[in-house]
Formats: sequence, C-alpha cells, structure tokens
Amino acid sequence: MLQNKVGYDIIQKIGGVSKIEEAMGIFEKCMDAVNLAKIQKIKNADALLKIANAIIMCKPDDIFVNTGSDEDVQEVRQMSLKKGEEAVLAMEDHTIHFDLAAEQGRIIDRTFYIANPDEEISSLANRMDRDDALKVVQDTMSGIMKNKIMVIGFYNRGPVGSKGSNPAIEVTSSMYVSHSAELLYRNVFNHFDAEVERRGHFYANIHSEGLNRTEDLPNARVFMDRSFQTTYSMNCTYAGNTLLLKKGNHRFSVDRAVYTNRGNELAEHMFITGIDGPDKKRVTWFAGAAPSGCGKTTTAMAGAHFLGDDLAQMWIEDDGTVRSINPEAGIFGIVEDVNREGDPLLMDCLRKPGTEVIWSNVLIDDDKVPHWVGNGETPPKKGFNFQGPWEEGMVDENGKPVPMSHPNSRCTLKATALANCSERFEDPTGAETSVFTYSGRDSDTMPPVWLAVTPDHGVVIGASIVSAATATEVGATGVKRAPWANAPFIPGALADYMDAQFKFFNSKKIDDRKRPVLAGLNYFLTHEARGGESKKLLGEKRDVKVWLGWLERRFHGDVEAILTPVGYLPKYEDLKKLFKDIIDKEYPEDLYARQFSLYIDNIVARIDLQKEAYGKESNVPARLFEILDEQREGLVALKGKFGSIVTPAQLMA
Repeated sequence: MLQNKVGYDIIQKIGGVSKIEEAMGIFEKCMDAVNLAKIQKIKNADALLKIANAIIMCKPDDIFVNTGSDEDVQEVRQMSLKKGEEAVLAMEDHTIHFDLAAEQGRIIDRTFYIANPDEEISSLANRMDRDDALKVVQDTMSGIMKNKIMVIGFYNRGPVGSKGSNPAIEVTSSMYVSHSAELLYRNVFNHFDAEVERRGHFYANIHSEGLNRTEDLPNARVFMDRSFQTTYSMNCTYAGNTLLLKKGNHRFSVDRAVYTNRGNELAEHMFITGIDGPDKKRVTWFAGAAPSGCGKTTTAMAGAHFLGDDLAQMWIEDDGTVRSINPEAGIFGIVEDVNREGDPLLMDCLRKPGTEVIWSNVLIDDDKVPHWVGNGETPPKKGFNFQGPWEEGMVDENGKPVPMSHPNSRCTLKATALANCSERFEDPTGAETSVFTYSGRDSDTMPPVWLAVTPDHGVVIGASIVSAATATEVGATGVKRAPWANAPFIPGALADYMDAQFKFFNSKKIDDRKRPVLAGLNYFLTHEARGGESKKLLGEKRDVKVWLGWLERRFHGDVEAILTPVGYLPKYEDLKKLFKDIIDKEYPEDLYARQFSLYIDNIVARIDLQKEAYGKESNVPARLFEILDEQREGLVALKGKFGSIVTPAQLMA
C-alpha cells in the first residue's frame, strides 16, 4: 500500500522551514518587490512552505515567479536564449535546445522511488530508502542554484475544474524547462489556490541542471517521493528527466488511481482521439497505450478530433460513462519518421509559420532550419546536431554511422496549434471514452488489430504488451515486457495496479450500454515475420486509420467479427471497404491473410513468457492466469487441427 505522509518530508528536513511566518520572511529576504508581490498572491500554506524550503536548499542568486502572463512568459523565453539553453532558428518562434550527447533519454538506471523501509515498490523500478535519499538530495542539491535564477511556476495537469486534473508546482533553474512547461501545461497562477482546495492536494517538483557538464551525468538523479508527492531532479537537462510535471507527476497520479480511488479512476500512458463514424455522423472517442517511441502521436493524429498523444486521466462519471482528459496542454513528440505521408497536420505546424516550437536534438543546417531522419525531405550535407558538427557519411569512434538526428529528437508545441485539435480540449467534463487500445513494437507475433471478448480479456491484453526497446530510455536494448505501456511509471506493486484495472473496467457504476471495449493494436509487423525477406513493415503507418475505423464500427455493432482464442478479428470484406472509404487504398486478400493469420507458436511463447514473469510477482489476480491458460488451451487445440499457422479462412470454417 501507499504510505501517504509517512516519515519526513525531505525538502522540509533540509530547509528547516515549518511555519508560514518563516516562509514569508524567506521570500522578503530573497525576492525583489515585483516577485514578492506575485508570491504573496498565493495563499496555500503548504505550497509556500515547499517553495521556501526549496529556496533555502538550492540558494539561487535570484528568483522569478512566472504568473503565466504574456510578459512573464516572454521573459522566460528571453532568459533561455540569453542563458544559451535555446537558440533562435530561421522560422519565427522556433528555437533549438540540445541536451548532452550522453543524455538523450530517460536515465532509468538513476531514477528512484523514495521509499519507507517497509514500503513495497514495483519490481520493475529502483528504490532508495528515505534516509539514503535524504543524504543524496542534501549533498547534491544544497547550493545547486548558486549563480542561477530560480523560476517558480504554478500549473494544472488538466483543465481547470476537471475531476481528473491535478495542480502542481514546478521549481527549476532551467529556463528551457520553464519555457517547455508553458507549452506543455496550463499555467494556473490565478486559479492555483482554488484548484488545490478543490482537489485537496498538489504535486511539487524541484529541479536544477547544475553545471550541465557530461562529467556530472554519473551523479544525475531523479527521485519521486510518493509519500509527500514531491520530485527531485539534478544534474540533467533532457525533458523526460527534468520536466517533472510530466512523467514524475504521472507516477503520483497512478498512485492516486491505484491506492486513493481504486476502481473509480485511471492514470494512463495513453493518447486520446476522436474517430469519425460512417459519413461523419458520430464521433467515438478512443484512448490508447503504447510505450514511448511506439506511435502514440501518430495514432492520436489519425483521429479527426485530437485530445492528447501521451497521457490520460480517466474517471467514471455519475451518468455511467468513462470520461477522459489530457493532463497536458501540448505535445512533446518524437520527430523521427514524422513526414507528410503519415503526419500531415503535425508537419503543417513544424514547417509553416504560426506555431511556436521548441526543437531538441535535431540537425540544424547553416540556414538555421531543423532536419530529422525520416522527414521525407532532401537532407542537408552538413549541419550541427546533438553530438556537435555533422556531415553526411560521418561515423563515430566505433565506425558506426552518426545519424542526422537522434532517434529521440523532439518537438514541443501547444496542442491547440493542430488543425484537428478538438473543440473539447479545455472541456473539464472530458470525452466519453468507448474504446481502449494497447500496442507496442511487436514485429512477429500479434495481428494488426484484435478485440477482447470481455473487459477482463482486455485487461490481459494491456498486461501482456511486449515491445522492442526504443531510444527514449538511455541504454535500453532488446525486446522486453511493457505492461500497459505504463510500467516505468507504476510506483507500487504490479499486482495492485492490475487489480485496479480489473475493478475499473468491470465497475458496476459503468452503464453496460456505454461500457468501453478493449483491443490490441500492432502495426509493426514485418514482411520477414510473415514469410517474406524484408524487415520493412507489412503495411503502412496510415493503415492505423483503418484499424481504428474497424474498432469504431465494431463498438457500435456495424460489423461482424471472427472469434478466436485471443479475441475477435475483422473480416476481410469489412476491411477491404474501410481501406477504400477511409484512406482510398486497395487491400488485397493475400495481405489480409498474412496479417491476420495466427502464428500459434509465437503467441503461445508470448503467453508462457507472461505466465512465468507474473508468476514471480506476489498477489497477482488469479483472473490473469485463468485467461492466459484459457487462451493457451484454445490455441493449442487450433494447432492440432490446422497446424502452426492458422488462417482467417480456417478460423471461419
């Protein structure tokens, strides 16, 4: 269980400020008149104590309170440029930020949950006892902001007034981090006290990049203190490690869903998008999980009504519907392979004037124009990228080609810049969500789309995601389990999280007529895995619009399906029509057979992998194993009848 406010608050232990009068004295001593007047408008005592103790610990030379006003946001931008964290590009309102070459993703090996001695932490995560963490934070962060400016911002992770929103404070010495927060979250300085009172809590985040040197990276750390909902980040600059409002606070939201309000809400690593039905006479809302770097943004953009591409907060509303909001206000999107063919609306934002964009770790040419791998454009011969000067054909010390841009290069922009951003984006009531999908980089096992027979089977799809490692995590390689694509952000036991999933999707509070369906997606199948020789995808990125379209029709009962041991598969004639109607593309029956045949041995091996892995966990719900055994038995029976590869035609026989 989560031990809320057990032990001591590390920042208060270090700072020593416990009374509001002391905090106000710190502000009067350390702030100029303008910023003192700003902070005095915040009345929440706990928030003020956090900030005062952060000032005592970090010892900044100056303090800037960002109220979210046009003037304050512009000042943050200018400070970032002056400090050299960003540089101006050719397109107006476009800037470039470079992280250290050795810090191009999440530092998972140096990321820890602060735990009390008897507190259980996820088996897939790192832990550090509170006393040990206190020493590291104190030794590393004491005085870390000397000769720097501390920026304090007040944000909401979600629309003001929403049941799914969570207020948060961001304290940082990085102007790039503060600038990014303005694009990715909602500055609610004027609503902060009311939002904290309404929700009954807030998250606190304290970060400094330190001296920002490669030699300091071994001492970089990211800590999440679950008991006191406070994160600490030091000696790093990559936004996934520093913009703690994002994945750091997402972890706290997962805790709240699992331990504070189990069965009534979820905090997921999911996109949210609206899919048009036939003749655009209805909109069906989807939420879908995928590990970072596995197509969430592309899938989100496949919908005509964009709400989010990375994180989602859900709850069961009083009317029996499941509602979803995007806790973020912007996109921190991977740009590799973003191009006109697959992502035309995002490309409009990136290549046409009118959208503010912070680029990171792409190639900048001599004309100050950004370029990246897979953009479908003619690449420059030289430029400057994440590792320094670059030219075509360049190799590293091991003879390996240096790519034009890093695989985890990013663009940061406001979601409202997208032409398909939904008019419901700031609606605190959220979107009624009917379909949940789960996917990963699976090159050889599952078909492109399959639908769970029951909510329980859908939970098992989420629990069983397996994906190739991506560049979003430093040092990650190979193929690994990625439960719900949320495992890196689940603080507690996986068994508790799984129990929360079963309870939520089976809740009696959900109207059965509106109960969501759950499905698997996989558009990373390769020709090689289905009898060919090429490692290229067996299909195109844009095909996902058809897979989503089929799920939309299936939810509303417009199409039939083929029942298999792992779930429902689409029929060829339905897909053939949808390919033509949705993306004006022919869909040959032999391609359908290759994509939707069941490769029994691969799927059984996947089931055995899950059974073995979850068998090592304590208190895993028995329902998981019951479903896996049921699926395995059905697959083995099919193999006995038809062989190791079973075609859709055989399944329908």
